[in-house]
Amino acid sequence: MRFKLIIAFVDDHCTDSIMDAAREAGATGATVINHARGEGLVQKKTFMGLTLEVQRDVLLFLVEEHRSRHILETINKVGKFDTDSGQGIAIQIDVEDAVGVAHQVEELTKELGDELV
Repeated sequence: MRFKLIIAFVDDHCTDSIMDAAREAGATGATVINHARGEGLVQKKTFMGLTLEVQRDVLLFLVEEHRSRHILETINKVGKFDTDSGQGIAIQIDVEDAVGVAHQVEELTKELGDELV
């Protein structure tokens, strides 16, 4: 079974809605890294020398490759990444190997059946 890693950088107030939508789209779970910082095309505004920035979360989804594009597109839609500037980004990368996912492989094999061939 082959996996993809979807990495999403999102405003912290969007984390729960994106996690729920990704799960509905086929993700079996995620890891959340809180309080990340970053800067996009437009620099954040400052007030008296202090940067006013929104906290970001990094969401990591290890997903079966047949589901990955649908999950990525769902994250994009719910997070409004393409419609509202500065909302976040998401990428997917190939995973060469993974351990600790035997229980997921078993469940996904039952669910996906012939798609895995």
